[in-house]
Amino acid sequence: MSTLHTLEDGPARLWRLAQRRALGWARIVYLGAVVLVLLLSPSTYRGAARTRLAHHMVRATLPVLPGFTALAALVSLSITRIVVVTAQSYGLSRYALEMVVRVLVLELIPLTAALFVALRCSIPQGLELARLRAAGHLDRLRRQGADPVRMELLPRVLAGAYAGITLAALSCVVALAMAYLGVYGASLAGLPGYTRMFGQVFTPAFTLVFVLKTLFSSLAVALIPTASALHPGPGMTELGGLARMFALLLLIELVSLMGNYYG
Repeated sequence: MSTLHTLEDGPARLWRLAQRRALGWARIVYLGAVVLVLLLSPSTYRGAARTRLAHHMVRATLPVLPGFTALAALVSLSITRIVVVTAQSYGLSRYALEMVVRVLVLELIPLTAALFVALRCSIPQGLELARLRAAGHLDRLRRQGADPVRMELLPRVLAGAYAGITLAALSCVVALAMAYLGVYGASLAGLPGYTRMFGQVFTPAFTLVFVLKTLFSSLAVALIPTASALHPGPGMTELGGLARMFALLLLIELVSLMGNYYG
């Protein structure tokens, strides 16, 4: 009888699990829509709200910018050297630089920047928001007639997205410079060929995919950890939020690869 009861209870558990997963994603989508509406609202950028946004953006971006830029330069130079030496050994030198730019700039840098922002910015901000909720700060805001989403969630989401986009953009410039130095050194002789290769790689379609990938990856790592901390409950645990974030980043990466190489 116990075995039969377990078999009968299995579909029910799966159904409850699916409901919790769907509820968690629905809350994420709802909060994302609310944040988007607030981002388009002029009142978000007035007075004290603008000062709060600027404070969070600087606090999220400035401490991690030098370290990540230096790390991106070191990794880019190392990867460029490895790829160039390997390509030379196989007689494929003319493809080495294009391969570095495609793999490093188009694929690795945006994903690495998003993960770095998640670890150094978004997840700590989610924990901070959870502490504020546990201390009753969000309830006090509601009793005072203020919106916790506008006051606490929006600045952190915008700051995380801004940090991700800034790190990705700056690191791509650094990676392109390191790739050139790794192949041509300090000479300007290779600049015409390099710019021609750059134009062949960054076609309008590739550029659009790169911009959308960077934007959506930055929004994903900025929104999901903080939203999970703001509204905990069934399907919205912190561990579940991290799992959703990594799953969404993987989906964005797969879609970008399909857009770049199968479109």
